[in-house]
Amino acid sequence: MSLAEHNLPPELPDLTDITRYCRIEEIEPFLQMISATVKTDCSRIVEWRHKQDCLVASIAQTEGSPLRIIHESLNQIELERFLLIPSVNELHSSCTRYRDLLSSRAMDTVSTDMDAAGFVRPSVPFALISMGSDGREEQTLITDQDNLIVYGDGGGEAADDYFTEFSTRLVDRLEEAGFMRCTGDIMPTNQTWRGSFSQWRKRLFSIVRYEVEDVGKNTMNLIVLSDARYVSGDQGLAAELIQMIRAMERDYFQVLWGMARAATEMKLALGFMKRIWTEGSGEHKGEFNVKLLAWAPLVMNVRILAINQSIPATSTLERISLLEAEGSLSPTFADDLIDAYHVLTRQRVLIQIRALKGIQSDSYYLNPYLLSATEREQIRHALIKIEELQKTIHTNFNIV
Repeated sequence: MSLAEHNLPPELPDLTDITRYCRIEEIEPFLQMISATVKTDCSRIVEWRHKQDCLVASIAQTEGSPLRIIHESLNQIELERFLLIPSVNELHSSCTRYRDLLSSRAMDTVSTDMDAAGFVRPSVPFALISMGSDGREEQTLITDQDNLIVYGDGGGEAADDYFTEFSTRLVDRLEEAGFMRCTGDIMPTNQTWRGSFSQWRKRLFSIVRYEVEDVGKNTMNLIVLSDARYVSGDQGLAAELIQMIRAMERDYFQVLWGMARAATEMKLALGFMKRIWTEGSGEHKGEFNVKLLAWAPLVMNVRILAINQSIPATSTLERISLLEAEGSLSPTFADDLIDAYHVLTRQRVLIQIRALKGIQSDSYYLNPYLLSATEREQIRHALIKIEELQKTIHTNFNIV
């Protein structure tokens, strides 16, 4: 039976293609070598899984700086596993799972510490909600904090003061556990990302009704909120806030139109004759920023379509599948976008690995001419499909 019949990627060669020119005395050693390699790889996978399970189980009994050691160990397992089996889906799923547990443990620790310090816990529910790649369940090897806190109404100023202190301690605890602080300050220590349910309602209405001074900044905040996902605390309260965010985005079309315009105007690394564009000079000459000029425009434009069609999913891949299911995307175009996401995310993770190993100084830039011709063409094809998606949204929203 061929590899294709096992639903393996088509770029993998069929064994018959490899062995057709071999002499009979060469085939047996070759197959034995393959068998030995498979056994070794299987053993490594089993070992990683066992070690990962033990580390994950230890999170609930750990606090403080030892959580960073667990986090780094789990990240290292994912790095090694990705180099062996570059599954984007598995990386996303695994990283999201253990980072949710780490975040939840940090929440519990802060609550306990504040109780011990004599702070009076308000009798209102509260929840931690993530956004960004964490909100989309698209975590990779390098992560930062993109979180908000919402708490129930009725606690008054005492609740506001309590959660101000809680947020400061939580951000410190998460940093201690290996979550870098967000360079864009999307953390509950920033008052913009913390509040009671009523305060959040008022804040959101101000954005969608253009009652704020910096409309552009607040629109970007709403885009960030589009990927909101419950992580820890009161799940019902979190669901209520997320539902309100989705409803406002859907009901205030002018705001969604502005988001769509921003998405369609995002630059792509496409140059003359649809060739991959790279920097012409400077530190990154011959390179391009994979995140800003390829991956982010894909995520952003898929998000716009999903919001417009009232699709609740936050994962980019799930959004694409649901958009196909309800008829907004053809099966062929949906498959192309899914392929584009996998191609670009795989390159982003490999860049992160090179950065973590000290091979390159940043975790964003790629020289496409260091790749194989096949990989280069995959990236170029992905960029062309993202451009097509931008044109589709541009037309659907009558953007001029």
